[in-house]
Amino acid sequence: MASVAVGDFELTMDELRVVARFATESAEEVLPIFEDAVPGDHRPRSAVEAAWEFINGAQRTKLQRVTSLEAHRAAKDATTEMVALAARSAGDAASAAYLHPIAKASQVGHILRATASAARVAELNAADDHSAGESVINRAAERATPVLIDVLCRYPVATTANSRVAQLMSMLDAVLRAERVSEVRGTLEE
Repeated sequence: MASVAVGDFELTMDELRVVARFATESAEEVLPIFEDAVPGDHRPRSAVEAAWEFINGAQRTKLQRVTSLEAHRAAKDATTEMVALAARSAGDAASAAYLHPIAKASQVGHILRATASAARVAELNAADDHSAGESVINRAAERATPVLIDVLCRYPVATTANSRVAQLMSMLDAVLRAERVSEVRGTLEE
């Protein structure tokens, strides 16, 4: 496993691919919302495709950076919160390939924000029912691999801001870290 970079710790390409897969799977769930609302705008789809190229073994290139920025521009152009979040989730999926090995809580967004945005989309789709977002968070936690949780735990806890997406991201962060604690306890009890 080749080292990506050494900062406060090391990250491998394989670990970055796991992070990107987690983000991209969430982005794909909400991508149709953007595409239905803005059928001629392929920027978020291009970001998701660039993320999959990296996940499937291609090198990180400026393709992921450029398509991420373009998907985020599509989010700014969106006319509703739901459509903007779908585009932002796609942009976050492409940018996950560039998670930095710097122990700052802001980096947690590269790991979890795409999923938190998808959870918020679910809430908006359910007339702002918070249980819909919590359901997305729980499903995401079920598909989180031990490698993803290990990478997450190298970073400080996500900071909670006032936005609902930030709150959902903090919720997902807490759930995944709790899984890690349960795993460690189980190992110690053996």
